[in-house]
Amino acid sequence: MPQLPRIQGPEDFASAFGVSRETTDRLRLYADLLRQWQKAVNLVAPSTLDDIWHRHFADSAQILPLAQDRPGPWLDIGSGGGFPALVVAILSLDPTYAAVPGQPPRHLTLVESIAKKCAFLSEVARRTGVAQVVDILSVRVETLPTRDNVALPAVISARALAALDKLLALSAPLFGPSTTGIFLKGQGAETEIAEARKAWDFEVDLVPSRTDPAGRIVVIRKLAPQVRKVQWP
Repeated sequence: MPQLPRIQGPEDFASAFGVSRETTDRLRLYADLLRQWQKAVNLVAPSTLDDIWHRHFADSAQILPLAQDRPGPWLDIGSGGGFPALVVAILSLDPTYAAVPGQPPRHLTLVESIAKKCAFLSEVARRTGVAQVVDILSVRVETLPTRDNVALPAVISARALAALDKLLALSAPLFGPSTTGIFLKGQGAETEIAEARKAWDFEVDLVPSRTDPAGRIVVIRKLAPQVRKVQWP
């Protein structure tokens, strides 16, 4: 996919992603809330506040087509300010991005261990009208496999959380046979993949980011720990 032009506001976003006015209105409200809460809670790098539509909204939205063939539950780990999961939730209510046309939108679970960030996520979900498709868990992702109410997701996502080998270790207990991992990475993605292969077997697609020429989206399938052969003397 080609690089996107600079997304400077709702009109540019609507043109690039083909969404409705209702969707851009929800994102406008999200941007306003982010700026308000940022004064008290560190949600994003301060230097990116004037570039929310490109650096955060468009960067998040670009991954949704990579998951259109996985319409089941979505798990986002280390959700922080809501990227990419809250943007995905907002777009999932738009007819253009319905996971299965004519069916209810997909459900997303956001996992964030910092309570103040969870309060922000809950406020955005409530105010933008996506609370019905979003669960927000104020827990560490390591505790999720012990929760009976967390089903194996169709998609696991993360953005700016940890190196790929760490992400795979966190994701593995919840990674089913048909789960897809979608992880937004920078220019070091290939190095991270090589490092992760020391402990994990997986299929991978490396997709160029549409918002950052140096960025990459790492798409993981069929994740399994490596089976080490025993060397007998």
